Amino acid sequence: MRSDVKHFRCEIADGIAQIALDRPERKNPLTFESYAELRDWFRDLHYADDVHAVVIMPNGGNFSSGGDVHDIIGPLTRMSMKELLAFTRMTGDLVKAMLGCGKPIISAVDGICAGAGAIMAMASDLRIATPDAKVAFLFNRVGLAGCDMGACAILPRIIGQGRAAELLYLGRSMKADEGHAWGFFNAVVETGDLEATALSMAGRIASGPTFANSMTKTMLAQEWSMSLDQAIEAEAQAQAICMQGNDFRRAYEAFAAKEKPVFEGD
Repeated sequence: MRSDVKHFRCEIADGIAQIALDRPERKNPLTFESYAELRDWFRDLHYADDVHAVVIMPNGGNFSSGGDVHDIIGPLTRMSMKELLAFTRMTGDLVKAMLGCGKPIISAVDGICAGAGAIMAMASDLRIATPDAKVAFLFNRVGLAGCDMGACAILPRIIGQGRAAELLYLGRSMKADEGHAWGFFNAVVETGDLEATALSMAGRIASGPTFANSMTKTMLAQEWSMSLDQAIEAEAQAQAICMQGNDFRRAYEAFAAKEKPVFEGD
C-alpha cells in the first residue's frame, strides 16, 4: 500500500497504517484535495495485502475541524448545482471507501473532531477518545442539513435515533464522557495514552485472523440492508468460507497443542 501521499500523513509498519490530516495550525481541516486523496487511498486499501488495520490519528492536539472554511465552504457558495452534487457525492464516496476497504479502522480522537472530521470518526469501526475530545456534527450551524455523508443512516445505529437527532438538529458538541456513555467511543483514555492504546488495539487486530476480520467488516456493512433471514444466511456463507481458511486450522491445532495460534491471514 502506498504511503507517498501528498495531502495527509501516512506511515505503514507491521501491518498497521497510521494516517493523519496534516494542517495542525488550522486544526487539520479537509480540503478538496485531501478528500479526494483519502477516498482513493481507502479504495486502494481494499487490495493491499500489507495493511491489516488503520489508525486515524490526531495531529497537534486535534483530530479535524472538518471542511476548510476558506478552501471549501467559500468556493461552495459560488458553485452550480451540478458542481455541488459532484462535491457531495465525492465526500460521500470517502465514507463508502472507508466502509468498503475491508480493513478495520480505529479513530483516535483528541481535541476538535467536527463536521467531516466527525464523519470520519463515525465511519470508523472503533473510536478511542481523550477527555479533551469534542465531537460535533455541526452542519446545521452552517445552514446545512444534518444528513451529510451518511450521518442520518450511520449515527443512529451507533448511539440511537433520539441522541443522533439531538446532535444533528442542534449541532452541539458531544464531550468524551458523553460519547462513551452513548456508545460512540469504545474507550476514553488519558491524552498521553491515546496513541499507545490505539496502536495496541490495531496490533491485536493485525495479528489476528485478518481474512476473517475483513469478512466481519463486510458483514457489518452489508447486513444493514438485509432482513434477519438474509443476514443469517449471509453469515452462514461467510463463516463457511472462513472455515476453509488455514487460520481456522491453525487455531484448532494450537488449541489442541495448548499453544497460542499464530494467524497468517489465509
